[in-house]
Amino acid sequence: MINITFPDGSVRSYEQGVTGLQIAESISPALARDVIACGVNGETIELNRPIMEDSKIALYKWDDEQGKHAFWHTSAHLLAEALQELYPGIQFGFGPAIENGFFYDVLLPNGESIKEGDFDKIEAKMKELAGKKEPVVRKEVAKADALKEFAAAGQTYKCEHIEQDLEDGSITTYTQGAFTDLCKGPHLLNTGAIKAIKLTSVAGAFWRGDATREQMQRLYGISFPKKKMLDEYLVMIEEAKKRDHRKIGKEMELFMFSEKVGKGLPIWLPKGTELRLRLQDHLRKVQTRFGYKEVITPHIGNKHLYITSGHYAHYGKDSFRPITTPEEGEEYMLKPMNCPHHCEVFGWKPRSYKDLPLRLAEFGTVYRYEQSGELHGLTRVRSFTQDDAHIFCRPDQVKQEFLNVMDIINIVLTAFGFNFEAQISLRDPNDHEKYVGTDEDWALAEKAIVEACKEKGLPAKVEYGEAAFYGPKLDFMIKDAIGRRWQLGTIQVDYNLPKRFQLEYTDEDNTKKTPVMIHRAPFGSMERFCAVLIEHTAGHFPLWLTPDQVAILPISEKYNDYAAEVAKYFDSVGVRATIDARNEKIGRKVRDNELKRIPYMLIVGEKEQADGTVAVRPQGGGEQSVMSMADFAKKINDECAEMTKEF
Repeated sequence: MINITFPDGSVRSYEQGVTGLQIAESISPALARDVIACGVNGETIELNRPIMEDSKIALYKWDDEQGKHAFWHTSAHLLAEALQELYPGIQFGFGPAIENGFFYDVLLPNGESIKEGDFDKIEAKMKELAGKKEPVVRKEVAKADALKEFAAAGQTYKCEHIEQDLEDGSITTYTQGAFTDLCKGPHLLNTGAIKAIKLTSVAGAFWRGDATREQMQRLYGISFPKKKMLDEYLVMIEEAKKRDHRKIGKEMELFMFSEKVGKGLPIWLPKGTELRLRLQDHLRKVQTRFGYKEVITPHIGNKHLYITSGHYAHYGKDSFRPITTPEEGEEYMLKPMNCPHHCEVFGWKPRSYKDLPLRLAEFGTVYRYEQSGELHGLTRVRSFTQDDAHIFCRPDQVKQEFLNVMDIINIVLTAFGFNFEAQISLRDPNDHEKYVGTDEDWALAEKAIVEACKEKGLPAKVEYGEAAFYGPKLDFMIKDAIGRRWQLGTIQVDYNLPKRFQLEYTDEDNTKKTPVMIHRAPFGSMERFCAVLIEHTAGHFPLWLTPDQVAILPISEKYNDYAAEVAKYFDSVGVRATIDARNEKIGRKVRDNELKRIPYMLIVGEKEQADGTVAVRPQGGGEQSVMSMADFAKKINDECAEMTKEF
């Protein structure tokens, strides 16, 4: 018999070799019908894999990320199976599950290509195969046998993957029907659960992301266990298109991209810059209350700085190439992260235990090399600004500092109406090699995070294998107005970087000690946060934040001078106003300014000029009124004060 521990801490005994499905059946038939995959000691596996030792188990349904991942992973294989039948001689690259759905990279023979017009027949074939409820069979294979099997099938890219990436004794294949793929899993037990399928797009993708290699086609799709879910998803996608931050950002003149400047390098226009600066001011006010000191560090750093920190070894491929100084033979890199610079700030002079905690904050711009095909508006860029801070503290201060950061993130995110949940990201228990630091330090760091969440009463899901290479972290996930999840703020406990930089302080007993470092970023990055905020609000920002609170619309050019007088008064009392002085009809001005999402439009003409008033028209055409300039300004400022009183 073996003991199985459930997420609630309860323990049940089962015969050795019991499967996740059998465990679900022992609890209830309804659970057995709904369960998709199971987690065993942090690893997600199929429901028919035998469990041979005492284990911690989690049973995943569709609503769980792990459940969706297994569902979409099998759907990717189903897509490949359909393509194999429809396009003899097709070559397969990689085909994973992704955050929303799945994709498969393929190359058709003889220069053929798949077009959107082909989607219907591919979807039909996938549904036909799914209806057969084909079992998905896992098999462990030797490297030589895998090479032989995929060479016989003419799969050139699979053979290259086996030769270059896979080790003997670690290779598994999954077969459904006539299709076999290299894969680690996990998968569904059979294809029958896949009831609704939609191919969403096709794009180019270089093999292995290498622009010197063959360009394949990447087919994206999504699937669901019920047609109703697909219908709801398609409605959400249409709404998402309307909220696309790239479209709204252009309409509101917030940011731009220029091919001449370079891909993935956003340029913030005046109105977008105002938005960003207000966000930064919001966080500055909060973190000043919590004792942070702001610093500014260079945009480049010596390559040895990142070798010392360990970032070069772990993230070197994601960095821009070093800049060489021929005269001195030195190498510099565009700054990929701020933490090594902040370690140097800590170490520039002797520190005492009385100096701790030392909280250093920076709105620091960093640079990461992203493949051009992965760039996406502000959410995936090559240059972005982190609202970064690093806290250097004594071990006995870690928990309280962590709790304080949780308070900051709560203040910052709730100001925008976000509901959020947390994810504790820990080491992969089966692969400690990819992390730096001692097991003892990791245990201390992970304990501090778990205890802080319990103390705050913050429900947090534990994810193994999602920690940073130097320490565990707590990530904050928000849901936007249409139900999409985004990862924004993060807190990370780090016992390793201070050791690598040989940081120390003199303790109360006059001995030298190494500080603990806490990394934190409530927004995450200004670019990504702004993108999420734009899509969450559809550009209708809170009144205190929006770049233009008021658009003044003169009925004709005769009243432009009065409009300027109104704008000047508003400026003097802190109300942000813009004038639409174009020689256009008032209806056109209203429509155009509605598109810019300005909360209030003030129409001014002969009567308003004579009375010193403004005709107030709220965004969206709500109840209209006529007010004095002073009364309207007070209304705006009172609304903003009420919104911001909590922070």
